[in-house]
Amino acid sequence: MAYVVAEPCIKCKYTDCVEVCPVNCFYEGANFLVIHPDECIDCGACEPVCPTKAIFPETELPSEWSEYKKLNTDYSSKWPNIAEKKAALPEAEEYKDKKGKRAELSTAPGK
Repeated sequence: MAYVVAEPCIKCKYTDCVEVCPVNCFYEGANFLVIHPDECIDCGACEPVCPTKAIFPETELPSEWSEYKKLNTDYSSKWPNIAEKKAALPEAEEYKDKKGKRAELSTAPGK
């Protein structure tokens, strides 16, 4: 089982999770992070440090965000790996608690 990054991460991209991940299984899009399911060791270190509560064990992913399992799988093989903490996006605080952000997910790779 792997962990999955879901909608609350969109347009925030806090990287506290990246900093605590022992296996560097996070990948960076322009405004979202994903976890590579084959690299995640299910340690759970990332979940409690996420400021937006966007990370879930695969088996506990809310049904409303079920598509994020596939998004994590797909984009973790296309986006660059991120292994160090970076500043959150400038609009992170504004979007931190916003609901319904799926349409704002960029599929462009991160920088």
